[in-house]
Amino acid sequence: MLSARDKPPEERGAVGLQGFAIDKSFLTSPKGILLEVELALTFIMAMCFAASISAYMAAPLLEFLITLAFIFLYATQYYQRFQRLNWPCLDFLRCVSAVVILLVVSFAAVVSREGPAIAAFVFGVIVVFVFVYDAFKIYQAEMAPSPTPGDQ
Repeated sequence: MLSARDKPPEERGAVGLQGFAIDKSFLTSPKGILLEVELALTFIMAMCFAASISAYMAAPLLEFLITLAFIFLYATQYYQRFQRLNWPCLDFLRCVSAVVILLVVSFAAVVSREGPAIAAFVFGVIVVFVFVYDAFKIYQAEMAPSPTPGDQ
């Protein structure tokens, strides 16, 4: 009897990549769309900083990579393999840290009064509101204490 490794590649299929199948329903869900908006806005913000003050480019680029990692983990359901991690808490902390870092960088960049830096400030304020909304939704859905029947 032949094992899966002994079969020709055309008969085996993509056995090794089955763990990374993309869940397209996540990408069209409200959480997926929110992560995609965060990804796009942090990328635009990083490009605006690249055009003006490249020293500030690292913060939005870091948030871009972290958000991209979360999209990958959620879209492939790979995060379920790490059951000891509290994923809602990690996602909440990702949003809170992004709010603090991007707000500070945005206000520091607007002092330069260059065109791209002001555009980065505007996109920074918009992405901060998106991250705050994401943190609120995470807290509301996953972390807020649920009311007990005796409280009402």
